[in-house]
Amino acid sequence: MRILLSNDDGYLAPGLIALYESLQKIAQVDVIAPDQNRSGASNSLTLLSPLRLKHHANGMISVDGTPTDCVHIAVTGLLEHEPDMVIAGINAGANLGDDVVYSGTVAAAMEGRFLGLPAIAVSLAGQKLAHYDSAVKTIEILVNKLQTTPLDTDTLLNVNVPDLPWDKIKGFKSTRLGFRHKAEPVIKSQDPRGQAIYWVGAAGAAADAGEGTDFHAIDNGYISVTPIHVDLTKHQQVKTLGDWLPNTQAE
Repeated sequence: MRILLSNDDGYLAPGLIALYESLQKIAQVDVIAPDQNRSGASNSLTLLSPLRLKHHANGMISVDGTPTDCVHIAVTGLLEHEPDMVIAGINAGANLGDDVVYSGTVAAAMEGRFLGLPAIAVSLAGQKLAHYDSAVKTIEILVNKLQTTPLDTDTLLNVNVPDLPWDKIKGFKSTRLGFRHKAEPVIKSQDPRGQAIYWVGAAGAAADAGEGTDFHAIDNGYISVTPIHVDLTKHQQVKTLGDWLPNTQAE
């Protein structure tokens, strides 16, 4: 089995390195990841400038682009052999609810899914992040499961693992995305030359975090596994919208 591994925290991130070292025991692993932290890059592609790669002694390749760039160029021409699966992570911090809209980790997995490959995004949910080994164990289990029982071709898995020792984790939960309150206000400051600068505010607190959500699973010591559908169409509204739209046909 061949696995393409990427992330949004950069090729030196401890979560990526931990997963790389583990997965090499069960698969041929190619690591193509950003050369620096690109958290929040979402699904952006670099279109107006070339991408430059650097090969490292441990076999990893870093790219001066986004997580989506990394997966896209890997699958569409960089790798000699197409991977069987794309895994993004282990992200340093949770990707719960609305976070998936902005997450470069989820975007890297989604690009793999767009290109026709099974894909998993994995994040370690916590503050001090001491238990990457629990997230590694989670992925080992899910990779084995995907080999024997593949998912639908239009689905990727968004996996969040509580930052707990493995023996303290209660199990797996199939979840839906919750959602947050709106983000905290932007923070205005000045640079040393007196020019205004702005910092994006922190993410909002959980608003929908009830039973069945990814927030609830993490808060209660479970691994949250959320199936994400790539098709963004709200199919149940297509006919309603058609009835609502004005008739512009010439009479």
